[in-house]
Amino acid sequence: MQGFTVDGVILFGGIFLLAGVLMTKVSARAGVPSLVLFMFLGMLLGSDVSGLIYFSNAEIAQMVGIVALIIILFEGGLQTQWKHIRPVLGGSLVLATLGVLITTGIVAVAAYYVFDLTWLQALLLGSIVGSTDAAAVFSVLAGQNIKSKISSTLEAESGTNDPMAMFLTIAFVQLIMMPETSVWSMFGSFLLQMGLGAVLGLALGLFASWTINRIQLDASGLYAVLAAGFAIFIYSFTAVLGGSGLLAVYLAALVIGTRDLTHSYSIVSFHEGFAWLMQILMFIILGLLVFPSQLADWELIWKGLVLSFVLIFIARPVAVFISTAFFDYDLKEKLFMSWAGLRGAVPIVLATFPMLAGVENSILFFNIVSFIVLTSALLQGSTIPFIAEKLGLNGRPVPKRIHSLELVSMDRANAEMLEVELSEKSPFAGQLVQTIGLPNQTLISAIIRSGKLVMPTGTTRLRKGDVLYVLTEKKQVPKVKLVLGEEDFVN
Repeated sequence: MQGFTVDGVILFGGIFLLAGVLMTKVSARAGVPSLVLFMFLGMLLGSDVSGLIYFSNAEIAQMVGIVALIIILFEGGLQTQWKHIRPVLGGSLVLATLGVLITTGIVAVAAYYVFDLTWLQALLLGSIVGSTDAAAVFSVLAGQNIKSKISSTLEAESGTNDPMAMFLTIAFVQLIMMPETSVWSMFGSFLLQMGLGAVLGLALGLFASWTINRIQLDASGLYAVLAAGFAIFIYSFTAVLGGSGLLAVYLAALVIGTRDLTHSYSIVSFHEGFAWLMQILMFIILGLLVFPSQLADWELIWKGLVLSFVLIFIARPVAVFISTAFFDYDLKEKLFMSWAGLRGAVPIVLATFPMLAGVENSILFFNIVSFIVLTSALLQGSTIPFIAEKLGLNGRPVPKRIHSLELVSMDRANAEMLEVELSEKSPFAGQLVQTIGLPNQTLISAIIRSGKLVMPTGTTRLRKGDVLYVLTEKKQVPKVKLVLGEEDFVN
């Protein structure tokens, strides 16, 4: 951004944020994933179109992309409920490992013949687009009424398959640049990365939870900052020791999300907004790195379409059907998971690795990957709700969370506010408030019913779908959760 003053740069930053937030509304109404609009905004502001900004620094784009992925994976893990992930964990992990390998192999065969690459170059290209994207999957599935079993599988897969794709990408870059590298040593490195990432992720997640609950900070907002600091620390500490930082971050967030945290509402809300901010920043910068004039090449377009077709209609379905062969998924569920294998920021970030390493054809790889990501987002991302409805995979409507009540731990009063949603099968639906049997010093202070506030009394009759705001002493929280044990504690 040469020629701009400091105030001018800040002005552009504000415009980016405002445009990004407004684009989420356009995205929701048009049925187009927001990542596409963010990338288009970046390309529009780039030197090829408007000429306002010239940006070609792949190193900065990679750094921003990795930091953004840390925050996005951390937020996704915080929002994921372990009780939904646990039944589908096996299938998700197989998809995240074997599925990436199968996708990489099939795409590599197509790339070898379509683009006339060497086998190592073709495998490198296949590994770059081998994983689904957490940012794309989390944003597209958010708020959709898709059965919990399927959405949880896709979220867990996208949260855990990035390390596999990153390892393969770095491995093939290394094999191309240093052919004498031992494949067996690389296999040992993979086991070390995954094992260390898993162990440190779980251990540091427990440590982060313990710290958040016991440290006494002066401002409630600092708890959210502390959690973000843990996310970045867990990634970098694990990566420095040779483990998979991305895997560690996601697993740590899963652990933190399952614990009873003080100020959990503030932490989750902060990271939800923070993740959106990082998505906007990441996709705009990646869009700036794309030069539309290079994509507007007919040979690249038709070859890119062939590779996109192979990825979407052959590689992904084959990977899903093989990986889930021994798990409890029916045909419709497998078809939907095949279609919902979205590509997004991760492949574009991974495409910067061969660029920085100086691999031959790295610019071609980046342009192909950008084309595939846009194709996947436009074709698959915009049709996911339609496909889910046609396959009959819609679950019960997801109730809207009400955020007008600030749920914070009131340290001075030694009290806690819990947000509890009565499920469809709740034994309390139809009962009077006074018959629930809550512990002493516990009060249902408000009920949100169909988006409206209900002030409860002892004779108020509860209904399924009610969101209860329960005020209680901290020491009574375990007893309250024991009484309402089968309900969904949002806080």
